[in-house]
Amino acid sequence: MARHLITSALPYINGIKHLGNMVGSMLPADVYSRYLRQRGHDVLYICATDEHGTPAELAAKELGLPVDEFCAQAHDAQKAVYDGFALAFDYFGRSSSEQNVEITQHFARKLKENGFIEERAIRQVYSPTDGRFLPDRYVEGTCPHCGYDKARGDQCENCTRVLDPTDLIDPRSAISGSTDLEVRETKHLFLLQSKLQHEVEAWVAAHEHQWPQLASSIARKWLTEGLHDRAITRDLDWGVPVPADTWPELAAEGKVFYVWFDAPIEYIGATKEWSDQDPENRDWKSWWFDVDTDVRYTEFMAKDNVPFHTVMFPATELGVREPWKKVDVVKAFNWLTYYGGKFSTSQKRGVFTDQALEVLPADYWRYFLIANAPESDDSSFTWEHFTATVNKDLADTLGNFVNRVLSFSRKRFGDEVPAGAAAGEAEAKLGEEIARLLAEYEEHMEALQFRKAAAALRALWSAGNSYLEEKAPWLEIKTDQEAAALTLRTAMNLIHLYAVVSEPFIPTSAATMRSAFALQDDTATWVTAEQARSLDAVPAGTPFTVPPVLFAKLTEDDLEAYKERFGGEAA
Repeated sequence: MARHLITSALPYINGIKHLGNMVGSMLPADVYSRYLRQRGHDVLYICATDEHGTPAELAAKELGLPVDEFCAQAHDAQKAVYDGFALAFDYFGRSSSEQNVEITQHFARKLKENGFIEERAIRQVYSPTDGRFLPDRYVEGTCPHCGYDKARGDQCENCTRVLDPTDLIDPRSAISGSTDLEVRETKHLFLLQSKLQHEVEAWVAAHEHQWPQLASSIARKWLTEGLHDRAITRDLDWGVPVPADTWPELAAEGKVFYVWFDAPIEYIGATKEWSDQDPENRDWKSWWFDVDTDVRYTEFMAKDNVPFHTVMFPATELGVREPWKKVDVVKAFNWLTYYGGKFSTSQKRGVFTDQALEVLPADYWRYFLIANAPESDDSSFTWEHFTATVNKDLADTLGNFVNRVLSFSRKRFGDEVPAGAAAGEAEAKLGEEIARLLAEYEEHMEALQFRKAAAALRALWSAGNSYLEEKAPWLEIKTDQEAAALTLRTAMNLIHLYAVVSEPFIPTSAATMRSAFALQDDTATWVTAEQARSLDAVPAGTPFTVPPVLFAKLTEDDLEAYKERFGGEAA
C-alpha cells in the first residue's frame, strides 16, 4: 500500500486568508487526507506559512513591527484559524525555519555545481526616495497585458501573467508611492530554466495524465511559450540568505533568495521540521529522497500557483541532480468568487476565514465549500446559495434525520436501541442502495472529484430519509411495534454509518453523531460494502443519547444580517 504525501499551497503570511484560499488548497487537502487515513493509508499532510518576500516586509512595516516578530505572530494567528476549521495537518511549519534555510541553500549550491545557476548583471528599478533597489513586489503599476492598475512587479493579480517590474506602465514604489524611479545595474543569481526546458517537458508529459485539465493546460501554456532564465535573488532584508561560501559578493550585499525559489522547498523543510521534533521515530528523507515508487505525492492549489509547482519547482528539482520526490498529482482549482467578483486579501473583499468562524461553526463552511468547490470552472459564493445549501443539505437532510430518529425512538422505546423484527425486503433494498452510493462516494474521493463526492454523500443521507418516509415508523407503531422498532434500529445504524463516512467533510458533527451511541468497541474507521448492506454495527440494546441539534436552520433574518455585514454583491 502506497504512502501518501500531501501538501497544499503555502498561505502567505500577510493576513488571515479568505474562503477562496481555503477551498483552493488547504480544505480539499484536509478532506482527502482524512479520507485516506480512514481507509488505512499512511498519510503525511504538510503545510506551512510562506513568510519571505515583499508581503511580509510591507505588512510588518505597516504595523511597525520587526519582520521576524510580525511573522511569528501571524503564523500563530493563521494556525489558530486552521485549527478552528479542523484542518488536521501532520505539521504546519514556517518557511523561515532553519531547516528550510539549510535545504534551500543546499539546492542552490547543487544547481550552481551542475551549471544551472549563474550570476548576471541586470538593470533593476531603484528608488532614490527610498534609498534602495526595489524587489519586484515593491514596484506597482499598470499591467501591460490587461490594463489592471494595481499589478505588482512579479505577477498581475488580475490576469495572472508573470511580469518583471520594468514591464509595468506608470510604475511606482510600493513603499513610498514615489514615481521617481531609476533603473540601475546590480547583480543577481539566475536559474537557467531554458537549459532544463526539454527535461521539464518530458517530466510533464509523463505525469500530466494524472492531473486535471486545468493543471496540465497551464503547465503546457508555460512550456509552449518557452522557459526563460529567471532571477532567483532579491534585495530584501528578510529571506533565505545567499550562502557566503558560494557567492561571497552577493552575500555581502545582503541578497536573499526569491520567495518562489524557497517556498516550494519549504514542503521538504517543513517535513524536516516535523521529523526533527521526534527524530527517533520520524524520518523526513523517507518521504522525500529516493522514494519515487513508494510515496504518492499529491499537491493542492489554486490555478495561480500551478505554474510554479508544475514547471518552476520541478525544474529546480531536476537541476539538482538528486533523487528528490516530485509531485505525482497536481489538483488545481479555479476561483471561488464573491457574488461574481474576486475575493481579495489586499482589498478586503469577501468573507475571511476568521470571520466565517465567528458566524457559524466550521462544519457549515467545510461542507458548503467542498460541495461547491471550483473544480471545472469558477464558482460563486453568495449568501443566498450558502443559506439554501445549509438548510437543505445539512439541517433538513442530515440533521433532521438524526434528530427525529433518535428523539422518536427514545420517546417510544427508551434509551436503548430497540430490537424489533428481523430485517426484511425494505432493509435489504436499502442496504444495496447504501452500498452502491458508498462505492460512488469512494470512487469520487479516489479521483479527487470533490463536488461529485459531496453529491454522493448527500445521496447517502437522502437514502435514509427516503427509507424513513417509506416505512413511516410513526404510523407503524400504531399497529406493529416490532416493525417500528426495526425501522428505527435500521435508521440508527444509518446514523452511525453517516458518522463514519461523513468525517472527512464534517468531522465535528461526525464525532457528535458517533458519540450518540455507547458502543464498547467502536473502532471502525470505514464501512465495507458488506457492512453497508447489513447495517448492523449498532446492535439492539446499545444505549444512546439524543445529541444537540447538529445544524441550525438559517432564517431570512440571518441572511439579511450576513448581507448587511459582508455586503450582498461584489464591489
